[in-house]
Amino acid sequence: MATTTRNGGTNGAANKGNKFANAGAAAGGFVGALGGSFVPPVNVTVNNNKNGARGGGRSHAESLLPAPEFTSPAQVRNYCNTLRAAAVTLSIEVAMGAEILKGVLAAVPDPDGRAFGSRVRAAKVARKMQRSADALRDAAKSAAACYAVFQQEYEEEIQRVRHRARKPQQPVMNWAQQ
Repeated sequence: MATTTRNGGTNGAANKGNKFANAGAAAGGFVGALGGSFVPPVNVTVNNNKNGARGGGRSHAESLLPAPEFTSPAQVRNYCNTLRAAAVTLSIEVAMGAEILKGVLAAVPDPDGRAFGSRVRAAKVARKMQRSADALRDAAKSAAACYAVFQQEYEEEIQRVRHRARKPQQPVMNWAQQ
């Protein structure tokens, strides 16, 4: 049984003019439904500093990472933690983008009319974006591992300064407390 379209024709290969008419509606419905179901709360803050570097270079305020100044263990830790957090956030966003892309492209009919052809094509395209999300996740792991290795390799120097910085305090008599 063939269904009749608005222009009096039947659905299928003969109706090539209306082939992608409902793809946008399907994609919008999918994105809308997906958007309310499992989107984690992600806050991205972008600082726009117009007083930054001149001459074509990017000012550091436009970057997601702190300045690569490694003059203390705290700066190494801060840089690694910021890199890890940014990579995790981007990994989640890119993975969601891959799923949305796959859903949107799966709604586009296959030009050859193959069964599940649109899903196969959509999966091939979205797989590349999913690999980007996986690489960002790996970057987050490597950033955390970087600081762990830093602590191991420079433990002696860190402990030497840490013990010198914290001298044991003598108990202090608090005369106001009676």
